Amino acid sequence: MSTWTKNDMQDQTGKVVIVTGANRGLGFQTSLALAEKGATVILAVRDLHQGRLAQEKIQAFFPDARVDVMYLNLDELASIKPFSQEFKKKYNTLSILINNAGVMSKQLQKTKDGYESQFGINYMGHFVLTCHLLDYLKSTPHSRVVSLGSMIAHKSKPSFGHFYGSDKYKMTHFYAQSKLACMFFAKLLDQRFKDNKILSKSIACHPGIASTNLFTQNSSKQSKKITNVGMKVLGQDVITGALPILFAATENSLSGGEYIGPNKKRKGSPIELTILNDIYDGNVANNLWNITEKLCGVSFRF
Repeated sequence: MSTWTKNDMQDQTGKVVIVTGANRGLGFQTSLALAEKGATVILAVRDLHQGRLAQEKIQAFFPDARVDVMYLNLDELASIKPFSQEFKKKYNTLSILINNAGVMSKQLQKTKDGYESQFGINYMGHFVLTCHLLDYLKSTPHSRVVSLGSMIAHKSKPSFGHFYGSDKYKMTHFYAQSKLACMFFAKLLDQRFKDNKILSKSIACHPGIASTNLFTQNSSKQSKKITNVGMKVLGQDVITGALPILFAATENSLSGGEYIGPNKKRKGSPIELTILNDIYDGNVANNLWNITEKLCGVSFRF
């Protein structure tokens, strides 16, 4: 398949989808496309006002769209279980969980639980969220978990020991580690689905370089202008950037365990990439999984 657009997505009517960080950027475009195709989309956001504005925008495009807004703060692990409990009161199935939300921190910052913020939010928060929703994923036929990686992680060797940060903090290193952890988690999760004969699929993806606000968080106006110009030259618009996520979430030909990204490295049509198979280390992934369960006080029960 040389080109793939959202027009190639099959109808998603009847599917319930959770998208984290859905009020803007990749999360919003993903939610918009899934709502257009008939899915019931839950915008899982930490700012309910922004979430409702996103809901209104989607329903302005598609008045019949089924869109819900729910509070989820991945910065605080204790807030994740109440989200899952509220979700289960309102819905009976979960077809697709898209672990999209992410942060970049120029300076060392900590989550409310004391973990380095990029690793804590991008990886640990989504790990806990997936765990709390595992029963619904298992009981929903052919459900999927989509986890976002990053190009920046492709040349990063795993060094997952600095959960609380480091005196030698570098944003790019910790961001790369958080995304590499997400990619390892996605790969191992799919293996555990298969080992336990669960029909759910776990798929990783990356958007290439997409023009989102992730790269301009906490930047000056001048820095934002320079960065945005660079994004336009090197990357792609956020609508195209969402295509690997949508492909991973909906493409019927995928069997689970794949890593999806643009066909031209930084941008392009979504295809399956081999890089995750090359860098994946099952022993490291298992150790990281076990440590994360202990740190977060959760346990996956397959």
